[in-house]
Order: sequence, then C-alpha cells, then structure tokens
Amino acid sequence: MKRFVIATFVIALISTIQPLIACTNFLVTKGASADGSTFISYAADSHVLYGELYHWPAATYPKGTMLDVYEWDTGKFMGQIKQAAETYNVVGNMNEFQVAIGETTYGGRSDLHQQPGAIIDYGSMMYIALQRSKSAREAIRVMTQLVNEYGYSSSGESISVSDPNEVWIFEIIGKGEGQKGAVWVALKIPDGYVCAHANQARIRTFPLADGKKSITFSNIDKIDHPAIECVYADDVISFAREKGYYNGEDKDFSFSDTYAPVDFGGARFCEVRVWSFFRSVKEGMDKYFDYASGHNLENRMPLWIKPDRKIAVEDVMDYMRDHLEGTPLDMTQDIGAGPFKNPYRWRPLTWEVDGQVYCNERATATQQTGFVFVTQSRSWLPDPIGGIHWFGVDDAASTVFVPMYCGITRVPEAYAAGNGSMMDFNFDAAFWIFNMVSNFAYTRYNYIHPEIRAEQTKLEGNFLNETRETDKKAKEMYETDPEGAIAMVTDYSVKAGNETAKHWLEFYKYLFTKYMDGNIKEKSEVPEGYKYYPAKVDQPGYGEFWYRKIVEETGDLFKMPGAPAH
Repeated sequence: MKRFVIATFVIALISTIQPLIACTNFLVTKGASADGSTFISYAADSHVLYGELYHWPAATYPKGTMLDVYEWDTGKFMGQIKQAAETYNVVGNMNEFQVAIGETTYGGRSDLHQQPGAIIDYGSMMYIALQRSKSAREAIRVMTQLVNEYGYSSSGESISVSDPNEVWIFEIIGKGEGQKGAVWVALKIPDGYVCAHANQARIRTFPLADGKKSITFSNIDKIDHPAIECVYADDVISFAREKGYYNGEDKDFSFSDTYAPVDFGGARFCEVRVWSFFRSVKEGMDKYFDYASGHNLENRMPLWIKPDRKIAVEDVMDYMRDHLEGTPLDMTQDIGAGPFKNPYRWRPLTWEVDGQVYCNERATATQQTGFVFVTQSRSWLPDPIGGIHWFGVDDAASTVFVPMYCGITRVPEAYAAGNGSMMDFNFDAAFWIFNMVSNFAYTRYNYIHPEIRAEQTKLEGNFLNETRETDKKAKEMYETDPEGAIAMVTDYSVKAGNETAKHWLEFYKYLFTKYMDGNIKEKSEVPEGYKYYPAKVDQPGYGEFWYRKIVEETGDLFKMPGAPAH
C-alpha cells in the first residue's frame, strides 16, 4: 500500500490506483465500553493493499520547512504544504496522545470527485492530522483547515476520530472542478452510545449553528469548547443549493441524502455491516433488516444507538470478524458456501445469469483485508501507555490482534513497512504468514477455522492479561522515568509482534501437515518393533447435504448399479 518516510511522506507505489472503497469502522464511546475506554475499529479492505504497520517518529522542524505530499492510494506527488514546527509519534492510525483515526470511502456524487490542483487527499489528511493533533477536536480542526487551504482531491469519506474522552464521526466530500476545498459535517457521538459506518454516508440532519453546541468552520477555533457537539462547513447547505442538489429548508437538510443518496448497493453491501454490528449490541434492530438488505431504503437506521450492555475491547475484535452469522444473509448457510461452509465469495461482487444481475453478500470480515485494528484509548493512564493499537494483518476473522502501545518508538520487524509487498512474498512478513493460514483454511473452512479460532482466542487472551500487567508496571515507572516506561512498552510490543508472526508460521506448518490433500491426519503411536507407523487418517468427505446436491444435479451419472451401500 503506502509507506511514508518521516518528513517527506514518500509513499511506495502500489500496482494499481484502486482506492480503498471497502472498509468498516465501529465506534464506541467511553460510556458504552466495559472499562471506560474509547474504541474505534478499522478494516482496510482492498485486493491490492499490503498490510503493514506504519510509524512516524516525533520530530521538530525549522521555520519554513515544506512537506511533500503524495496521494495515499497511488503514490502520486500532489504538491507541498507548510510543515508543522513539531510533529508527534504515530503508530499505525494512532498517535502518542491516544488520538486515533479510521475511514471508509463512500464515494458520493461523482461530479464532486475531481478537484484539479488540490493537494490533500483523504489519506494524507488523516496521517498529517495524527502527526499534529493532541485531541479528536484538534484533529478535526487540522483536517478541515488542510482541505480549506490546499484543496481536497478525494471522493466522499466517512472518518472516525477518537481520543481518550470522545469519539466523533466526520463526513466529507469535495466540491469538484472549479471550486476549492470540501463540504463536511462533524458530530460528537453522545457518551454511552455506539456508531458505525461502512462505505455509505450516514450523517443526515444535524443541529444548525447556534454558537453554543453547533458551529460552522468560520468559528473552528471554538471547537475545543467542550459544549460544542457539531461543526460543519459554512457552505455545506448553500453549496448543495448552488449545485441543484437541494431546495428544501435548512432545518431539513440531510448530508447523506444530498451528497451520497443510498441505493440498493449502499444498503446491501455497506449499511448491512452497520446493521449486523448494531443488532449484536442491541435488541430490536431486526426491524431495520428490510433496509439493510436493500429492500426498503426509507427505513434508515439511526446514526448511533445505545447498546444494551457494555462493550469490551475483545468484543469489538469479534464484531470485526462477522460474516452475518445468525441472520437471513448468513454467508455460511447458502449454496455459495460450498460443502465446507466457507463464508467467503470470490469477486466480482455482482454477477449475471440470463441477463439478470445477482450479488454476493459483503460482510465485515472479508478475504481482501490488508490490515485491521481496534484502537483503545484510556483516560486514566499516561498517554504513551494509555493507548493500545490492537493490530492485525489480513482477514479479520483469522488474524490475531497484537497490542502496539501508542508511544512505542519502533515497530516489530515482522509488521514493519518495507518488509515485503503485495508482489514480493516474504516468509518473515506477518502479512504473508497470516495469508498462508487463512487461504489454506478457505479450502476446508468448517474443519480448519475452528482450530484457528481456538489459537486466536488463546493468543489474544494472553495479550489481554499481559497488557494489564504491563500497564501497571509502565504506569509506575512513568512517574519517575517516562523514557524508561516508553522503552519498556516498546520492547513488549515489538516482542509480541515478532513472536506472534513466528508462532503463526509454526501454526501454519501444523495445519498444513494435518489437513493437506483433503485428509485429516493425527499422529499415531509407533508400536514396539516398528520404525514408523502410518498416521491416523480421517476422510469425512463432503457431507450428506452436499452429496444430495450432487445427485440432484447429476441424476444417475455417478450411480453405481448393484453396489452395496456402506
């Protein structure tokens, strides 16, 4: 994917210019979490995205320094902007002050996608903000000031922004050719609530500016006031009128319905992921199934809901592993799952038979994920050790979330940027190791994946226990030796990452040995007097359901006349 080199934002080119248009974010406020943390999750889904853990060290710059900006998706040089005097340490999508940012691309109106001369794309906007912000509010200010000054070159984006105390959703789209900048709305999620977005704009109406709880960009310097819960571009409504998108009253203006109207795909492929998350945390969400399945686009879901129970970090990890299980769209249950209940469908997403278009489901967990994370920001701990960037590569359902403290000064070599690429296989790279395991599991999913799940649960359980102890030691050390505490959590995270990759490679060897060639083998004890003894072999076949399907399809083609049943 993209790699930035300290101040210059030099980005490694990828083999195509396909944007990341298939990501998922879940947002959990501190009042909705089990321990008072805030969480945001993000799956960076693209068939050409290489999963690696980015790192930008903190730095200072002399006055007049310029920053080269390269488009996040393509590596194209966009131009230069003024560099900040000081930038902060960033690990992945989280900085040393526990500020975290994630995104999902919704696209929106196609005539607004191109803005010649614009320097800031959505990726550089996020990562520059992480390097310059100490709070979620400051990150929103930085991002909106960047696009206002330098223009916005991307299509529509939903952005998640969090810090130890607050979580915001921020939706933005450019103004197209002939105008500079973007129109946008940012809303603070009420404490005790959860939100989500997945490639469909979700902000509809919002409180109009009153100077107390809601302000426009012209008053962006007031965003730090804790009473402010809504900020939006001054012309977000007037621009829509100018373009002929909207002619109603200001109070009825809906950002989503105006700039990214939902259609069947927006509901069935995108909002269904939000719905599946919502129904996991709150009863009664099945009333929106007709909307989520694309059949009643008027029955829109709320932007946020209050969950029925408190949510732990391990819960969020599991929500990212969803294949719509337990719903009418459960991907393990239809004929496409094959004989081994594989909840994955190879692309394209839609297909045609006799002139009729059909679709596969698009669940939260998907095979093309480059990297996935859950950020955990904790207000009761010093910032460099309060934030944990739980990071994994490849398919969320088969990855292991490894704890990367937000203050670490280096990252594990197995996950580091530059260790392998999408067309450069490397046995030392976590991305390739995890892909070997997941892709092998796809061949006999209902047998192999339960073993992955058990191993995953064991390792993540160990990390949850270890980080509790590491938190205590690091907090105590931080009071007298902050640098020592940061060094300690750095050593811990680096070791955790590198050892996980090594462990997973050994795990692959075990799985491959046991399940190769469609067999399921177990070691046998070697009897006395034998040099070796054959492994125990089980050959469970395809199962009665699938054999019946074969007979229904082929009739007597494979029938053995006179052969006795076994």
